Parts: sequence; structure tokens; C-alpha cells
Amino acid sequence: MIRSIIAGIGGYVPERVVTNEELTHLMDTNDAWIQERTGIQERRYAKRFEETTATMGAEAAKVAIERAGITKNDIDFIIFATLSPDYYFPGCGVLVQRLLGIGEIGALDIRNQCSGFVYGLSVADQFIKSGMYKNILLIGSETHSFALDFNTRSRHVSVIFGDGAGAVVLQPSTEEGRGILSTHLHSDGSEAEVLAMPNPGFHAGVHNKDWKPSVPENTYSSLFINQELLDKEDFYPYMDGQAVFKKAVVKLQEVIEEAFTANKLSISDLNLLVPHQANLRISQFLQKKLRISDNQIFNNIQKYGNTTAASVPLALCEAWENGRVNQGDLICLAVFGSGFTWGSALLRW
Repeated sequence: MIRSIIAGIGGYVPERVVTNEELTHLMDTNDAWIQERTGIQERRYAKRFEETTATMGAEAAKVAIERAGITKNDIDFIIFATLSPDYYFPGCGVLVQRLLGIGEIGALDIRNQCSGFVYGLSVADQFIKSGMYKNILLIGSETHSFALDFNTRSRHVSVIFGDGAGAVVLQPSTEEGRGILSTHLHSDGSEAEVLAMPNPGFHAGVHNKDWKPSVPENTYSSLFINQELLDKEDFYPYMDGQAVFKKAVVKLQEVIEEAFTANKLSISDLNLLVPHQANLRISQFLQKKLRISDNQIFNNIQKYGNTTAASVPLALCEAWENGRVNQGDLICLAVFGSGFTWGSALLRW
């Protein structure tokens, strides 16, 4: 049986470290407030006009390709997951292709926010198992700092997010017991506006009649940034933190248990859970509900904040570099994000 294995993994974070203390000069907050609610101590911010979502993704990809023992010319497909692309279009997949100097292969962009990497992993797994591709480059990368509102009104959102990238190279393997065992994907758009960036956008608000648009109906005003959008403050990312927390802890537990049930395995068989790094309190709550030890879960949100689509590959890469991931280990990846979307992947390293 052909299974997909992670043959190489890499990560990249900008040099600039932004501490909680630094943010206190921009908004009414403090280190204790941030750590109590999120567990975050610091995050990384990209260099303006020098680093972008695509360039950081390319740097992570270079490491993953080298660790896979191949060259860029061996890559036959690219999948790029992000909510913060360099351009509205084209996507970052082709930009990484250009940055790395890769030939005319296919490139696919995934817009599933925090769940993007696991969604991408599932797509890549199908391509590998079908025999269509042999070396798929999967990247999760984000540049949040360029679009955050550094004012007190948005502190509950802006203190959470950071910049960074992670990448893996997926290859087929017939080695018994290794590879991706299964992936499980879900979504529910009924509460889409609970975590969203509603403006600027096309016909903002029309998908939810309870959502009051900032502009008159039957006009094209919503296509542009204007003072009315800024005054209403929905030009920036919006999040109902409590609603997201309540939904995340339930759905993450469900989708993790779904993966173990599908493979007739027990949580006690788990070597390492790498959850999406949204909030340390979510991870701690999940750990308690699953009754797993500190050695069975990996978190690095304390250093990097929430890097959405990049958070799982970044954490998995750091866990591997720290000797927390070894061949034969049973690894579970779990994600939850805007949409809502959520998913899990169970793999034998």
C-alpha cells in the first residue's frame, strides 16, 4: 500500500522579536493580561518591504527540500496555504515557484485560514496515493503584522498573531506502518462572521442578514476602503474570542477522537499531538479533556503567537528539531479556524 510520508520539514520566522512589553506602548495592555488570556510571551514580525508571505514560505521550503534529500527540480506540485497572500491574486503558490526557480509545474492555493495546512495535507495525500505526484511541496505561511490594528479597540485580536512559515515535502512510501494514516476535514459556515475580516470585500454582509453592512445596499461602495468602513471598525479582523474558544475545544476533541477511531487506535497510543497554536488555553483545555501528558503535546505559541496556516508546520518542525518526533512515532495534527473549518491528520512518522 502506498502512503504519503513527510520526507522533509522546514520552518522560517522573521528575526524581529516583538514582546508583550513592546505592545504596551501601542495599546492599553500589559504582559500579565496577554499571558493570562493567551499564554503568548512574544511573536515575530516580518520586515516591511523585504519579507512577505511568499518569501518566508520560500525560505521554509528550501529547508524542507534540503532535508528531504532532493532538489527543487524534483518538486512536481506546490500547495500553498495562507490567509494573508502577497496579492489578492495571483496566489502565493506561483510566487514561490518563481522565487525558487522551479519549472512549469502545477501550483494550488488554499484559503482555509488556520485549517489550511491540514486541508493541504489531505489534498497532497490524495495526489500522492493516486500516483499523480511524487514530491509535493506543501507550505503554510502568514504575514499578519502588516494588517493588524494596533489600537486598544483591537487588542484582543492584535496581541495574538505573529508572522512565520512552515513547509514539508511529501513523498510516496511502501514502507509498512509509515505515513499518513488518515485525514478528517469538516466545516460549518453558519457562524462565519464570528471570526472574519468582512471588509473590504464584494457585497460585504449579504451572506448573513443579521450582519449590518457599512454601506448602502445596491451600490458598489463596499468594494472600496472608505471612512465609513474605518469608523465602523470592521475594516480589521473581527473575532468573538469566547465563541471561538467554546467551539474550538469541542470540535478539536471530536476530530482528534475521530482520527483514532477510524484507525482503531487509542489516545494512549499517541506519541505527540501538535494542535493549531491559536491560544495556549485552548491547548491546555484540550490536553485535560484528552487526558494526555505534557510529553504527548507540543506548543510553541508562547514564542511565535498564532501564525494560523503556518502554526502546525512550524510547531511540528520545532518538535522534530528538538527530538520530540522520531521514526515510528504516532503523530496527530489538529486544527480549527475561521469558517468555521477544522480537521485532523493521524500519521506514523
